[in-house]
Amino acid sequence: QDPLLRTAHLGRRLRFYGALESVNACAFSADCQHLLTASDDSRLFLWNAKTGELLCKVTGHAGPVKDCRFSPDCALFASASHDCTVRVWDTATAECIHVLEGHCKSVETVRFSPDARQLLSGGWDHMAILWDTQLGQMLRLFSGHRDVIESCDFSLNTQYLATGSWDRTVKVWSLCTDGDNTLEGHQGNVSCVCFSASGMLASGSWDKTVRIWNPCSGVLIFLLEGHSSWVKSVSFSRDGLLLATAGYSESVGNPSRGSKLYWQVMLDQASSCIFSPDGALLVSGAAAQDEQLQEGKRETWRTV
Repeated sequence: QDPLLRTAHLGRRLRFYGALESVNACAFSADCQHLLTASDDSRLFLWNAKTGELLCKVTGHAGPVKDCRFSPDCALFASASHDCTVRVWDTATAECIHVLEGHCKSVETVRFSPDARQLLSGGWDHMAILWDTQLGQMLRLFSGHRDVIESCDFSLNTQYLATGSWDRTVKVWSLCTDGDNTLEGHQGNVSCVCFSASGMLASGSWDKTVRIWNPCSGVLIFLLEGHSSWVKSVSFSRDGLLLATAGYSESVGNPSRGSKLYWQVMLDQASSCIFSPDGALLVSGAAAQDEQLQEGKRETWRTV
């Protein structure tokens, strides 16, 4: 049976089967109509988020697709790949509009600005690049990290950028000035960063912790402990009151601060998680098909 065509309702869950290898990232469109997944088989999959129907298999990258995101207006989506490029696609046609070349090594992360006019990417070359999404041109280069940039995000007011690196730091960059603020404290590679609607910044690490920061002052607000292995993905709900974390965990402990709401066993290690824009759904991607029985964990935390 073709795994690209299978969907299954399991209780209140809807499973999307398609990638032949690990799912590296998931993204909802702002109108909650579409779901995008990126995987190691060099493809993206565009789904009907309500029914689980596969709408399109998107090809063009020459290597594993490491990250993907929709633009806030749903008109575009972007992908970052091991082939050293970022691609911008038209959502309606799934046609590639721009191939953004500037990174010299694998691109690990990509994010749209809230107004959809800019795109941020980072990767193995220790650089973050700001792009113009309409012209497909490089606007600004951010350097300062000493190792791989695995994650990035825009603040809601578009005044700040955040990058998480294997040098164990998070950098907060100002788009109004040339300054940056380095957040230190993680004891392992920083694998994911995410701004909340209120301006808080969450970072997840190989040190098995999630840290919640005031990004401007650099003050640590919460230290969340519970994963038994490295944290791969973090996502705030739209109102900023919930934080979901996905990790390569075999067991779940108790957080030292913050309040954990629940956790759920998934197929294999959970590699990504993201809330839908309306906050009603949480999607997570895993590395296994349903025949495999290894366990991964998804956790959701209350941040206030």
